[in-house]
Amino acid sequence: MFNIIEKFVSIDGEGPTAGELATFIRFQGCNLRCSWCDTTYSFDKSEITEVLSAEEIYDYIKSTGVSNVTLTGGEPLFQENIDEVLSLLNDDKNLVVHIETNGAIDILPFKEKYPNIIFILDYKLASSNMTHLMKLDNFNHVTNKDVYKFVLGSNEDLQESYELITKFNLTDKCLVYFSPVFGAIELEDIVEFMKEKNLNKVRLQVQLHKVIWDPNMKGV
Repeated sequence: MFNIIEKFVSIDGEGPTAGELATFIRFQGCNLRCSWCDTTYSFDKSEITEVLSAEEIYDYIKSTGVSNVTLTGGEPLFQENIDEVLSLLNDDKNLVVHIETNGAIDILPFKEKYPNIIFILDYKLASSNMTHLMKLDNFNHVTNKDVYKFVLGSNEDLQESYELITKFNLTDKCLVYFSPVFGAIELEDIVEFMKEKNLNKVRLQVQLHKVIWDPNMKGV
């Protein structure tokens, strides 16, 4: 059984299907405490709205009629028995499944078992205070359908992300996104940095759901 904070249909606010409809499943619980986290409500068990089995989660996803699925949290891979959910979703060829994971869990065992699932990994830079928990081996496990998302909270984070992208040749391995912390860094500064460093194949994204709705609104 899985503790669920919320489930809903909205547009994907980030990533390769940004702007498209998606069914979201937000799990309770996380193994990190990032300084700028915008889903701290997912930490607290008092915010659990439902306790669902893997089959119930799958049935809800299918009932929406929406083909894109985003598993988020909290941290989905932190959930006990998450394999039960991933196995069902991996086997359904009519779904495009994204799992948003925080970079502090080794993705290789999951990628080997679930080749049809797309992994969207964060890399927590210095402003998060969580860099020391990042699994650097994940840079070697991503494939061309996966995403590495550098969450930028400062100009110093920009420089650190550039060094990592270059060191691990990331743009040749997977999709790479700059994802600014809402309100923490000037978007113009990111664009100028990208121009200065000639960062081909790196994409700047904004969180569409925070542009459309109140930035603190849940369920969108």
